[in-house]
Amino acid sequence: MFSRRLFLTSASAALWVPASARASAYPFTLGVASGSPREDGIVLWTRLAPEPLKGGGMSGPAEVRWRLCEDERMTKVVRQGVVMTGDDVGHSVHIVLSGLQSGRDYFYQFHYADADSPIGRTRTASRTATTAKLAHASCQSYESGYFTAYKDMAEWMPDCVIHVGDYIYEGGIGTLGTRMRDIGKGRRQAFETVRLHNSAEIVTLWDYRNRYALYKMDPHLQAAHAAAPWIVAMDDHEVDNNWAGDTPQDPYAQTMLEFRVRKLAAFQAYWEHMPIEKPPVLEGLKSTLQMYGRYRFGPAEVNLLDTRQFRDDQACGDNRKPPCTALLDPKRTLTGAAQEDWLLKGINRCEALFTVLASQTWFGSFRYNGAPDAPERNLDQWDGYPVQRQRLIDALAAGKARPIVLSGDWHCSAVMSLHRDPYEAKTPRIGHEFAGTSIASACPWARDMKDALSQNPHVHHYNGDQRGYVRHTVTRDNWSAEYRVVADAGIETSPVRTDITFDTKEA
Repeated sequence: MFSRRLFLTSASAALWVPASARASAYPFTLGVASGSPREDGIVLWTRLAPEPLKGGGMSGPAEVRWRLCEDERMTKVVRQGVVMTGDDVGHSVHIVLSGLQSGRDYFYQFHYADADSPIGRTRTASRTATTAKLAHASCQSYESGYFTAYKDMAEWMPDCVIHVGDYIYEGGIGTLGTRMRDIGKGRRQAFETVRLHNSAEIVTLWDYRNRYALYKMDPHLQAAHAAAPWIVAMDDHEVDNNWAGDTPQDPYAQTMLEFRVRKLAAFQAYWEHMPIEKPPVLEGLKSTLQMYGRYRFGPAEVNLLDTRQFRDDQACGDNRKPPCTALLDPKRTLTGAAQEDWLLKGINRCEALFTVLASQTWFGSFRYNGAPDAPERNLDQWDGYPVQRQRLIDALAAGKARPIVLSGDWHCSAVMSLHRDPYEAKTPRIGHEFAGTSIASACPWARDMKDALSQNPHVHHYNGDQRGYVRHTVTRDNWSAEYRVVADAGIETSPVRTDITFDTKEA
């Protein structure tokens, strides 16, 4: 029935790893995960990979057994079955379940041949719950630091983890050690590489599979996946830095055809490694992947956005730039028209106490320089799509629910108030944004932002020096955001502490 089990010290006492994990041919080297929690359903995931950094090491069809139970000892079986997997999906397994009870914990496990996977905890969503525990994270560069924050997250055991992007990084192999880097304005800063990627920059399906395997072998990341369901959407580094729709970061180096083939490989690998419901859809050489969706956690209705796949190319030359006339084009979009229509209707119909946008990039504005110079802003973020942002702000202000934005991308923590005019903090406040720092990625622009805080009075807390994630505790009358930071992301055993807790009822 079961192998003798070993305690998974990186997570809670409820999660175990079987003794067969010590065998060299153990197939569950990438752990288990669950996600896309609905009120009556969940997606369970694993991938068979006895040689994870060599394409997985599997060949041909394989039968995988699975079980869903009410108890962590796996004695009260709710559902069970057998599923076939094979080469075409990288021997990944996606079990899409429905008909479950809402707002309750379940436990699951996979079996292949004589090997048992770790046991994972998951939880269905509930619109009637009076509270919700949500963690949100992003930006986990493997080379830049350890995933220590995920150990802390797993021990908290949230109802759901919201990951807003940069799950992997596509770049090549760095150099171990500390190096000095020019960060502009005559300043230099030290950056550390603590461990290395496993290949040159990734472009093929083989490359992407191996890169995901490298990241998912991290024990703290596995623990966080085994501790709670996740909802996920990619940002840019899962494909190519600052890509937009069908436009790569460097169109002079990648043709449109080459980038479309690369994007299809990236989408396929993303689906193979994530607990999401649907694989990518291919029409000719154009691929799409359903990532945006709506989820209900008691007082909070979360709109997970996709701000890469359907966006117009960045204006004015991308990155931090003064404004140009292209920004005023009302047709410019970060989400695409279909997603915007879906979002606006959801905001208008929201019956929860809080309506939440989970965005890959910062929603609120940030100015990097002072007057009288033209304002310099990051045009890869919502600052590059101001007309569409204003439509969303107007809808959020008119809605009945209290607006909250959760964002990532920029490797620094920030608590911001959202205003009717995002460029003027004296206009009425309509909500709050909680920008999470990175799990591991460094922040070369931290000092520039700190210098510019006086130009951004809507920013009430800022920390660009530490890595971590955010714990959100939601009740009927308060949204509490607890920023957890790692003392030193270059030390795997570094302690994690609370930097600040912000309560909306006191704002």
